[in-house]
Amino acid sequence: MSYAPQQQYAAHPAGPVPLSAPLYGASFGEAVSRFFKKYSTFTGRASRSEYWWWALVSGLVSMILNFGMLAAGVPGAKIAADGTSVPGPGYIIVLILAVIWFAAVIVPSLALMVRRLHDANFSGWMALLGLVPFVGGIILIVFTVMESKPAGQRFDAPGL
Repeated sequence: MSYAPQQQYAAHPAGPVPLSAPLYGASFGEAVSRFFKKYSTFTGRASRSEYWWWALVSGLVSMILNFGMLAAGVPGAKIAADGTSVPGPGYIIVLILAVIWFAAVIVPSLALMVRRLHDANFSGWMALLGLVPFVGGIILIVFTVMESKPAGQRFDAPGL
């Protein structure tokens, strides 16, 4: 018998899934909306779709900002006396935007990863594996791709 996560919250068949519950099969918009609504919520669980839709958004915004820094740094770029290149003034503007973006999403991104690990029935502390050079990130990718496990309900916030 296979586990069907979408049937877990049968008490809410006609209404929206509460924020305290993982939203299985989340659409792009729902995933981004829930990401910001649960800004610093490290308890509970997040479905694969919630996690990976946000990973796509985050990756695309980061790529755009990186290409923006490159493109904005070319006009007005100079070569210093020691032979190093000095980017143009536009680089600093896009760099500031990138720092603001990173600062705005670091906490909710960590919270989302912890909730995704909970849904796969792992402790949120496993997110610290990302600090292990080379293999830590690979292990986290494997953990976040894993299917939801019913035992992950132990991480749900009581009373919600």
